[in-house]
Amino acid sequence: MILAVASGKGGTGKTTVATNLAKVCAASGRPTQYLDCDVEEPNGHIFLKPQIDRREEVTVEVPQVDGTKCIDCGRCGEICQYSAIVCIAEKVLTFEQLCHSCGGCWLVCPADAIERKPVRIGQIETGWAGPLECVSGRLEIGHARTPALIREVKAHIRPETLVIIDVPPGTSCPVVAALKGVDFVLLVTEPTPFGLNDLKLAVALVRQMKLPFAVAINRDGIGTNQTQEYCEAEGIEVVARIADDRRIARAYSSGEMIVETLPEYAERFAELATRLGVL
Repeated sequence: MILAVASGKGGTGKTTVATNLAKVCAASGRPTQYLDCDVEEPNGHIFLKPQIDRREEVTVEVPQVDGTKCIDCGRCGEICQYSAIVCIAEKVLTFEQLCHSCGGCWLVCPADAIERKPVRIGQIETGWAGPLECVSGRLEIGHARTPALIREVKAHIRPETLVIIDVPPGTSCPVVAALKGVDFVLLVTEPTPFGLNDLKLAVALVRQMKLPFAVAINRDGIGTNQTQEYCEAEGIEVVARIADDRRIARAYSSGEMIVETLPEYAERFAELATRLGVL
């Protein structure tokens, strides 16, 4: 089973839920993977502290034009839907940051003037936090190919394991890339007007993708009851409530796992895992 933990906005406690849930599942004896697909700001390692045993570079191919071979036919610019390669005044210009590495330009070039140049977009780290396997992607600063790196992180999924994916916050393209192919989505929110607004956006996304989902309310007790009322009106199941507990904030600020620092929460996360059908 592949369980995605997502949120409509940052700061709701998504990574807190994902890491502690993964820790509890692995401790129960079930083979479990934690995939940090929040590649622009991966922070699951701060809490899980895995022993890294492998680092691999991730590259994509972009076009590089050989001016001595180019016949200025313009076909490469015509096929590119993102204007990553354009023909201006008998000269071909490439814009690597716009390229989606589809390969169309070098396939249609009749003069074989376009070569494939590898560009490093980030790296993937794999390791273990006890019995829990951890895979984390880290996007290179200045690059915008977040979905491409997320796909490479997900390529490490082992079919025989329970996979918990820490999804980027929001509802943009990286979120869609992380959610593709998952079995269930747990949306983590907070009971505030901001949390509710972004929860509605996240709900609209997972419904558009036709993915089953449920909601976990973090920092329960602050704000209003509008989030609960919204879920009831929309027929959305609330599978967990995590109290606004100062001890949780203290553990989080210290980079500690809640289920290890506060033993009573180990039982609560185990109950959540059972309710989600992953234990």
